[in-house]
Amino acid sequence: MRIATALLLAATAAAPLAAQVKTPDRPVSDPKALSSGENPSAASVPVEDIGTTRSLGGAAWSADGKTIFIATNLTGRTNIWRTDTAGSWPIQLTQSEDSQDGLVTSRDGKWVYFEQDKGGNEYTDIFRVPTSGGAVVNLTNTPDRREGTMLVAPSGGTIALVTKLKSEGQSNLAVMDSDGNIRALTAEKDPQYGWSPVAWIDDGRALIANRDRVDGVVGEVWRIDVADGKVTRLLGKPDTVFFASDATADGATIAVTSNDTTGQLHAGLYAVATKGWRWLKPTPWEQTSGIFTRDGKAMIVRTAADTRTSLSKVDVTTMTEAPLGLPPGVNGFVGSEPIAPNGQLMMVSHSGADSPTDLYLYDMASAQVRPATQLAMASLSPSSLPRSTEVVYKSFDGTLISAVVTMPYNLKRDGTNPAIVLPHGGPTSQAIDGFSRFAAAFASRGYITIQPNFRGSTGYGKAFQAANFKDLGGGDLKDTIAAKQFLVASGYADAKRVGIFGGSYGGFMTLMAIGRAPDEFAAAVQWFGIINWRTMYRDQDEVLKAYQRTLIGTPDADPKVYDAASPLTYIRATKAPLLTIQGENDIRVPRGQAQEVNDILKAKGNVVETIFYPAEGHGFRKSENQLDSLQRTVAWFDTYLKATPAK
Repeated sequence: MRIATALLLAATAAAPLAAQVKTPDRPVSDPKALSSGENPSAASVPVEDIGTTRSLGGAAWSADGKTIFIATNLTGRTNIWRTDTAGSWPIQLTQSEDSQDGLVTSRDGKWVYFEQDKGGNEYTDIFRVPTSGGAVVNLTNTPDRREGTMLVAPSGGTIALVTKLKSEGQSNLAVMDSDGNIRALTAEKDPQYGWSPVAWIDDGRALIANRDRVDGVVGEVWRIDVADGKVTRLLGKPDTVFFASDATADGATIAVTSNDTTGQLHAGLYAVATKGWRWLKPTPWEQTSGIFTRDGKAMIVRTAADTRTSLSKVDVTTMTEAPLGLPPGVNGFVGSEPIAPNGQLMMVSHSGADSPTDLYLYDMASAQVRPATQLAMASLSPSSLPRSTEVVYKSFDGTLISAVVTMPYNLKRDGTNPAIVLPHGGPTSQAIDGFSRFAAAFASRGYITIQPNFRGSTGYGKAFQAANFKDLGGGDLKDTIAAKQFLVASGYADAKRVGIFGGSYGGFMTLMAIGRAPDEFAAAVQWFGIINWRTMYRDQDEVLKAYQRTLIGTPDADPKVYDAASPLTYIRATKAPLLTIQGENDIRVPRGQAQEVNDILKAKGNVVETIFYPAEGHGFRKSENQLDSLQRTVAWFDTYLKATPAK
């Protein structure tokens, strides 16, 4: 047994233990400024309604721009639907138990191509279905190879796509003809790198492509001649990100995101012939290049200012920016080609804490936006859902941590209310101020929720993202515990009635929290989290194994790092009741991780329950499992955080 009392985390530190990690400057929030609004009509939103809110997957324009094809789970399975651009009742094109996504359409208007795996195993084949409906055909049928991330050539029926073998970590770029025959363009040797297509140029004779390291710390931009596979590196530098998002048709100008010289991602235009740059105006926040308009006169860019994202239109001649005027929250593009063939409309997604994700159509001329879908149940309306707020607090070493807090209505500031901390997955990811079915379900039932962006998160610069390398479950866990302390300091939350819940790396953080700081959280739920990095390294998919090496090295080279970073080292100190939910076919966090947690705590006599879903992978795609997992999670916290379980 590796537990030692000295290893248990202190929740606070009297003085900083290390230097503050630099992030964008922003004011620290006063926890007393949190407030619970009055709403006499506020009520618990039915879990059934939240759990059956439909998802927005991929989307694609028809060749004539009159129709949109959407991947969504209107029937409980993510299949493909067709709707008129002007608005119509959606028509179902495909029917499958397995999830379908990654839509593109052929230039001749005859076909919708899409990706589909088997039981959530993430090894997708390429399928197609006639745009008018009909038989679905599996074009690739390669169980040991994944194909996806398609980009259709301007003519001729060719599609660029990404391929990856089960036996390898690296992914490569290839082209596929209309019959499904695939020809490789790259032959990557390093298992930590992968290729992806960006834009066809020179009338389909060449491609602009990205070559990226799996941890997102290094990125390069290349040109590939399709006929002979000749590759030319256009942009690249050690420990630096260059990421192309689009290119002009002649390949002369490339839209690029980079953290070169600033340590923060920022957007610009790169002239290939002169090697010259034109950058957008400086911002401390993460900014990413996007797509060129059909006439090439503007570029759409995305700015992530803390936990909210916005879109702007940039004049490529003057580099002046004009916000698109979308509502505050989380805004982004949808599909590999978001702008309609005639250039008039652009597909965008929007969500907020009180508004689930939907597809919208933005008119490029009038700057007006209108909904194209209504995916949420009627009960999930802004008038009924709790509101969120961005907060900033100082962690143990003075580092600024941003978080999203969702406050229930009608709470008393009397220190008696339950709360739940929601660490995100990744760790190279970010909690954003969009719709969260978990925050909505919890907050509408009286739980205060907080989603912290602990060190290791994206969005706050290169140094912050790297601050938990070889320290997983160390400083980032202290940041997460500080989120709980922020809620307690508000005067609303009861320190003894705070739970923790997360999936994937959030599940890992949950397990670390209840083992390494066993007195901090009164109840815990973890979905497909990591208990043992050694067995993870042995059992997981090769690309995730490569990612793990970038975070904590290898078990042989870094055994002490593995011991310190594995919840297995601390889990026997756990006191909190723990619910674990896991997909049987998860290739990212294999089934054995959940079983290991269950067996250890059950043998010790802890309160523990473990649920496995067959034919599910990393995240649950079948609507009955999405609903069941949410119901079980809410019920667990109702049982162990509330005096009387909610009805």
